[in-house]
Amino acid sequence: MKKLLLLLPVLMLLLTSAIPPSTTPVVPASLSADYKEAKAQLEQFKGSKLNLKEKIGLKIATKQMKKEANAEGGGKSQLVALLLALFLGVLGIHRFYLGYTTIGIIQLLTLGGLGIWALIDLIRIIIGDLKPKTGDYEKSL
Repeated sequence: MKKLLLLLPVLMLLLTSAIPPSTTPVVPASLSADYKEAKAQLEQFKGSKLNLKEKIGLKIATKQMKKEANAEGGGKSQLVALLLALFLGVLGIHRFYLGYTTIGIIQLLTLGGLGIWALIDLIRIIIGDLKPKTGDYEKSL
């Protein structure tokens, strides 16, 4: 039984390579940089049967487009981050907003490092040193 479990991935690989390529179109190599336009291009592949290579290519292309869409900061505003740090800084809510979830949880549990860490973050947001995880602010002060 153990030998069969060890051979299962090899058998699956052999079976998938023996299947003739599907007649569905391949994911275009040059997807548009515009996320909405590229998403519309990918809609044509929904519901069609894709082989393993096409599925992997589609997943990679989708992740790449989401990453590029968030590269501009994901629509984060420096003013919103400043207000969150000012009023809810000890809870670390501004860190969640900026995409730093782990640090936000730590700040939540330590009450913003007893307020010291929250004060430092407030100053860093004011001077523009603390930016969103995905890039720069869409709207600055």
